[in-house]
Amino acid sequence: MKYLIFGKNGQLGEEFQKALSNKNMKFLALSHKECDISDLKKLREIFESYKPDVVINCAAYNYVDKAETDFWDSYKTNALGVRNLSYLSKIYNCYFITYSTDYVFDGTKEEGLYTEGDTPNPLNEYGKSKLTGEKWVFEEDLNKYLILRTSWVYGEGKQNFIYKVLQWVERNSYLKIAYDEISVPTSTRTIVEVTLKAIKQELSGLYHLTNSGYASRYEWAKKILELKGIKKFIYPVSKDIFDLPAKRPKFSAMDNGKISSELGIEILRWDEELEALLKYKN
Repeated sequence: MKYLIFGKNGQLGEEFQKALSNKNMKFLALSHKECDISDLKKLREIFESYKPDVVINCAAYNYVDKAETDFWDSYKTNALGVRNLSYLSKIYNCYFITYSTDYVFDGTKEEGLYTEGDTPNPLNEYGKSKLTGEKWVFEEDLNKYLILRTSWVYGEGKQNFIYKVLQWVERNSYLKIAYDEISVPTSTRTIVEVTLKAIKQELSGLYHLTNSGYASRYEWAKKILELKGIKKFIYPVSKDIFDLPAKRPKFSAMDNGKISSELGIEILRWDEELEALLKYKN
């Protein structure tokens, strides 16, 4: 089986390369410079020459605030690029996997975690671009596909909350972190492990793929510093004081029960996964 990965330099793309290499599986990984997924002609050439069995889209525009004014670049990658990949995956009969976000929801649900049956209502341009990408995958009506919504992704690299917290620690005498923004910190390791299990069992459809449980940004930051052995005061504040360009949902935690049940697995709680990874890195 041949894997084709887009977004090889991102934290998720790098985790896939590591996992597939460890399993001695054949793959081709491409960066944005090597192939912009909004370029249908270039994509077609790659599909034609490599003839993949599985296409994994890790390419994403993740600059949530910047997307409010730079919405074309956001849509070009998160929507048009996804449409191109799903279109070619259908033509070349590939199993297509792409990732979406909890930001497709508005955070107003009060009676539990968000499930796949809940109606999306994104508050910002980033969430809208991701939801548009989802819709275009559905429209292609592929034989086998996975749309995996995830949240607060962290792994190796600098484009994640853990890296930012550790940078803030060095620059500030104390931290201000939001107590009223709640979701599920999710590791790239979890995402890759569960995705590969889903591919092996040939699941198809829309699923929520996160670690289990949920936390506020404040709780997540406290846990990071605790596990790192860093003593720094964290003052809990409302997210509104940061006055960021993009609106965020207050509570966007998603339920991973559907994919866990269909794969017959139990996904680690967010804090257990964080502890396992940070202890390993230390």
